[in-house]
Amino acid sequence: ARSVLVTGSNRGIGLELVRQLAASPQPPQHIFASCRDPEGPRGKALQELTAQHPSIKLVQLDTVNLPSIRRAVQAVGSHLKDQGLNLLINNAGISSHATLHSLDSQEMLSVFATNVVGPLQVAKEFLPLLEKAAKGAGKQGLSCSRAVIINISTKLGSIGLCLGVQEAPMYPYRASKAAQNMVTRCMAVELQDKGILCTAIHPGWVKTDMGTEKAPLTVEHSVQGILTVLASLSQDTSGAFLDWEGNSLPW
Repeated sequence: ARSVLVTGSNRGIGLELVRQLAASPQPPQHIFASCRDPEGPRGKALQELTAQHPSIKLVQLDTVNLPSIRRAVQAVGSHLKDQGLNLLINNAGISSHATLHSLDSQEMLSVFATNVVGPLQVAKEFLPLLEKAAKGAGKQGLSCSRAVIINISTKLGSIGLCLGVQEAPMYPYRASKAAQNMVTRCMAVELQDKGILCTAIHPGWVKTDMGTEKAPLTVEHSVQGILTVLASLSQDTSGAFLDWEGNSLPW
């Protein structure tokens, strides 16, 4: 991909995606690292990384705030000029461990706003730039060198794998990720003829603020796997639900 945008890039998987993309042997020309407050104290690691790599551009983007998304589209478009955006990685998300007894409606709505409506709204607003990249690539078929939307999902959103609910019901989080998976499938069908590939990827259980230190997988290892999977995406994997090793997961 000539250009990549990552949401929620100030920590965890998002930050590591930006780090590894920038350090790769053939890095993207433009890496747009977005989060709610890239210039604030929570963006310190991202700011330090940006200072080391001229390919990284900080972009303010709150995925639940439509004016913020539209300002981000303008900022990215001004950098790309007549070129489109090749790769959009919807990584921003929030968790919730609410059970049936502790759940309240506002928490459910808040998680859905971030994990479902947010990625969908970001994809909708960046669609003109993705379409421009797909048309301008001069290539047939679907791939990351043309135009791709990646939704970072989780196998906890798999209805087919929902076996351990007694231990971790996590109603808002699981339900929102199942809904996000459906969004991915719908976009894959609608955008295929426009040359835009859409895939959901489970990054594994990763040692991050969200995954906790109990997780068995380092963020470095997870992201290495994700980037390998991205490089292999094609027409056959549009609308797929894959894990960080490229294995297909049940919906």
